[in-house]
Amino acid sequence: MDFDFSTEQVALRDSIRRYMRNEVVPRINACERDRRIPLDVLAGVGQFGYIGGMLPEDDGGLGLDAVTWAMMLEEAGYFWGSLRTIVNITNVFMRLVSRHGTPEQKAHFLAPVLASSKGVCVALSEPNHGSNPAGIETRADDKGDHYLLSGTKLWITNGVAADFVLVLARTYSVTCDGGHSLFLLDKSETHIEARLVDKMVLKASGTSELFLDNIRLPKSSLLGQEGGALKAVSVGLNYGRLNIAMGAVGAAQAALDLSIEYAKTRKQFGKTIAHFQLVQKHIVDMMVRVEAARALGYKAAASLDKGLPSRIECSIAKLYAAEAAHEVAKTAIGVHGGIGYSTEYPLERIFRDTSGASIPEGTAEIQTLIVGREVLGVSAIV
Repeated sequence: MDFDFSTEQVALRDSIRRYMRNEVVPRINACERDRRIPLDVLAGVGQFGYIGGMLPEDDGGLGLDAVTWAMMLEEAGYFWGSLRTIVNITNVFMRLVSRHGTPEQKAHFLAPVLASSKGVCVALSEPNHGSNPAGIETRADDKGDHYLLSGTKLWITNGVAADFVLVLARTYSVTCDGGHSLFLLDKSETHIEARLVDKMVLKASGTSELFLDNIRLPKSSLLGQEGGALKAVSVGLNYGRLNIAMGAVGAAQAALDLSIEYAKTRKQFGKTIAHFQLVQKHIVDMMVRVEAARALGYKAAASLDKGLPSRIECSIAKLYAAEAAHEVAKTAIGVHGGIGYSTEYPLERIFRDTSGASIPEGTAEIQTLIVGREVLGVSAIV
């Protein structure tokens, strides 16, 4: 497999790095404190294709290939996990509207997001249901000329700040008895109560709880067909897992780079700690994990570009990279000693953020069961 980037990809990567260092990094601490990322930050990175870059050109996208997208996600993860997360959820929203939306829905819900003038969230998980979206309890009852939406959503990225909300609900109508459907909500037209959820990882991602209390929705809110949501959502799972994997690779590379720089400059016992055998072993162990995770990630991206099912490749990449990244960050703390715990130094944030990478887009346990099913032909998921 050829792992070399094209001249165009290298130029894009270098432009992203310059922009991130100069324009985004100085804003990270303030956004982490505020627990949200302003739209102008998304607009800034949008120029590189982070917002809708993989959409078809007919819908305003750039039609990027998966390998280029993976490279971009690695760069986003390197600089800021919360930004990578918001980019992911924004593109999940846009991909679903692009594939299943009517022309009117695309004009209302897609065009403003492409222009980075509106923020979005995707409300799938609930207090009692995360890894099993089929079990959700939120319901949409057909009342003739409208739907009545009720339920609670939890762990919703950007939920409080979002202008547009995409909700998964069990639908009850003449033709749909509890099937899963997707609904588009505009907060300027529909009141949704929301609260921020404080957590230790990805603090600027605006994780929220949404309370949907008998919300009246017009029939035009339905995205796609009644009962077709689970299939629609599952189509994008491979890309979601690739997103997590490559973001983890970027975060791990950042922790490794910080450790190499520190080892070369920090002195103990009259010499830099880079001279110490155990420090060198730590650095090498970190590098091996980073390189292995990166190879798995780009293998998964290349598989997607070939149009292959890619379930095994994306699940393995996500499973390994997510866990490897946190192990690398943990080792980096050991190399740094006390300064690694300081909130004034980025390693502390990287350590926290990588600890959560094994959960979104299917937990490590779910990825293991998916790969086991593909390899053995027997499902252990009841």
